[in-house]
Amino acid sequence: MNIKYYDAVVVGGGGAGLRTAIEIARDPKVKVALVSKVYPTRSHTGAAQGGMNAALGNVVPDDSPEAHAYDTIKGSDFLADQDAVFFMTENAPDIIYELDRWGVPFSRLPDGRIAQRPFGGASFPRTVYAADKTGHALLHTLFEQALSKDNIDFYNEFFLLDLIHDGERVKGVSVYDIRNGEVITLGAKAVVLATGGFARIYWFRSTNAIGNTGDGQAVAFRNGIPLKDIEFIQFHPTGLAKTGILLSEACRGEGGYLINRLGERFMKRYAPEKMELAPRDMVSRAIEYEIREGRGVGEGARAYVYLDLRHLGEERINERLPQVRQLAIDFEGVDPVKDLVPIRPTAHYCMGGIHVTDYRTSETPMKGLYAIGECACVSVHGANRLGGNSLIELLVFGKFGGMAVREFVREERMPEISEIEARKGKELIENLMKREGNENLARIRTQMGEITWQKVGIFRDERSLKEAYEDLSELLERWERIPVVDKSKIFNTNLIEVLELRNMLELARAVAFAALHRRESRGGHTREDYPERDDENFLKHSLVYHDGGKLRIEYVPVRITKFQPAERKY
Repeated sequence: MNIKYYDAVVVGGGGAGLRTAIEIARDPKVKVALVSKVYPTRSHTGAAQGGMNAALGNVVPDDSPEAHAYDTIKGSDFLADQDAVFFMTENAPDIIYELDRWGVPFSRLPDGRIAQRPFGGASFPRTVYAADKTGHALLHTLFEQALSKDNIDFYNEFFLLDLIHDGERVKGVSVYDIRNGEVITLGAKAVVLATGGFARIYWFRSTNAIGNTGDGQAVAFRNGIPLKDIEFIQFHPTGLAKTGILLSEACRGEGGYLINRLGERFMKRYAPEKMELAPRDMVSRAIEYEIREGRGVGEGARAYVYLDLRHLGEERINERLPQVRQLAIDFEGVDPVKDLVPIRPTAHYCMGGIHVTDYRTSETPMKGLYAIGECACVSVHGANRLGGNSLIELLVFGKFGGMAVREFVREERMPEISEIEARKGKELIENLMKREGNENLARIRTQMGEITWQKVGIFRDERSLKEAYEDLSELLERWERIPVVDKSKIFNTNLIEVLELRNMLELARAVAFAALHRRESRGGHTREDYPERDDENFLKHSLVYHDGGKLRIEYVPVRITKFQPAERKY
């Protein structure tokens, strides 16, 4: 048996996984394995552009963690757990100063303090940033810190296949070495899932990297862990029209306008006070309403509105938004210094994820299993995440989750893994490589993208969601007949894509299932047949379970500690 034992295994080499591993490894006696599907510096955290939120008060001294918490809770459409939100906002400033000491090159005010910019849904300019490459700077700094730990072993370019557990506690994971086709088992006292989001289920219009396929969520789901609030998907307002590539919220934070075909700043109709700096769900719906009413440019799937940055001037754009400018030039053929930029909403972020039962430790319902970052649902984002809260979430909960794991493994004995358990992953790969069938991988993936965008998109209703659930269930059955055409062992991307497609299909079906049962409109979930928010029946978190291939749903209360739900106006 090829089994290697560690005190803790962290699956995911992005911001969440790295921050967690760094914290666990502060005890040099604790052995940590960090497993990443890609080389860590290629993780999707590097694509985050605009910044991260913390109430430093460097621009407006009146800002506070409580104001940050209120903005987050209001932005969540009051579905966030308020104790978890306060935990995040109160710890955020110290996290930023720690990153500053570690060497993140934050943009600065003239007096040398860390700069902060306005972001959507925020009452103060509290988003700290490194131009429009914040995630890139953060990721490389965290990777450097992780490399400095002698007790972290890196398993780069390894794919998560399965959890090993006895039904009550986790024992380890099965992983596939993409470089040589070998399956190995990593035994552990604790396993942390930090595998990122799954917005690639919207295959054609997504800001996400191709590898954001929800591997951690899907594996946990198949092993009995519920997915919480999985129906809530965030569509970012400013995706490039042709590709869906992200243009940061920093565009609007720096003063960019959204205008329609008539040259109107149309956000005055939808959020007269905040205008372009309303929360993302509201701005995305406003853009789609403008297109529906004929005030967009073009028709159908190719229609768009404009982002106008011209009034900011070349110097400010080059200083604050250099990557945005380059993306617009490269992928739309327009220069924001002198041209309008065609944009339309694009799938961006998943508010829901693996059910976390204790925000202070990031534990899940299975003993020894933890979840951090976008793959988890704490919940601090509720029905809609504010821009700038994703990076600070993974940092805060990565730190404190890592502390909890470090203490847990000090007290626990190493579980024993049987030969049968160790063979699970190998048998999965062997069966896939031998499988015959006449279904086409690319065709099913394309159909998945069409179903999710058209039927589980920004606007939803009973009929479309039922159809989506049935269609995705059929695609899952057809997945069983997709052959692995490439029989090689070295960098078999065909095999990886087959595995990823299964994960995406299962998660997409769960999204449709939960959305079908939530008969209200809240945050990123808009039901045109139930247009009002319904606190009486749906001020609660959904939990979707995978029971032998069938799905079931339960609900648990939202934890309200300070701010009572109110109508959300901007």
